[in-house]
Amino acid sequence: MTLHRPISRAGGTKVKRALGVQAALEWAFRVEKAQLELPPPQNVSEEGFGFGLEYVLLQRAALGCKIDGGQHKIGGYTHEDAEVIAATVAGLPDSLGGKRMAIRVAELARAGLTPDWMPGAVPRCVPTIVKKNQHGTHAGTVVVAVERIRVRGAGSRATWKSVDILACPVTFSPYPQQIEAARRSYDDWWQALSWVREGLIAGGMLRDVEVTTAMPKPRPWNMG
Repeated sequence: MTLHRPISRAGGTKVKRALGVQAALEWAFRVEKAQLELPPPQNVSEEGFGFGLEYVLLQRAALGCKIDGGQHKIGGYTHEDAEVIAATVAGLPDSLGGKRMAIRVAELARAGLTPDWMPGAVPRCVPTIVKKNQHGTHAGTVVVAVERIRVRGAGSRATWKSVDILACPVTFSPYPQQIEAARRSYDDWWQALSWVREGLIAGGMLRDVEVTTAMPKPRPWNMG
């Protein structure tokens, strides 16, 4: 996915390129190489709810002084819209993960990835010890106890014999907690993208890009 900078015109009216928020993020961070400039730490007396669109407006004002465009892309120009998108991500509120989520959103967009929610993952009972021999692969065992049993010998005589009690240690893989954590992480990312999308649409600060209402699938593990 590449956004060409020359914008077509119809009847003299600028036609914006429509992108969903995930595509817009990937364009900004992956294609335009926009950098994430996080706001400085707030004073201890202030409540940490992020900077929101106020911070983005300040960033926009700063961009207005740079006629030649962005300053981050080495050997080239970073589109102003990409800078605004990056500034919006940087303003993610603490209630949605703040700076840590902003970094995660930017890194995933730069790599063109969606968080791994472990599709199709089901906890399975598997042995923790696996052995291989000429007959194939089989579960290993450990001695968990020793019992003495009476064994009838030759004639009428009986003897005592020690016998190992064996067990196969098992575990569940993947752990249910792993699956839950992966899907909770996806949901947090989705909520962050929703906030960024709403901010970009409501802010109306993009000149050549139009962010649509399109979103990645919410909780895809519940579908089908």
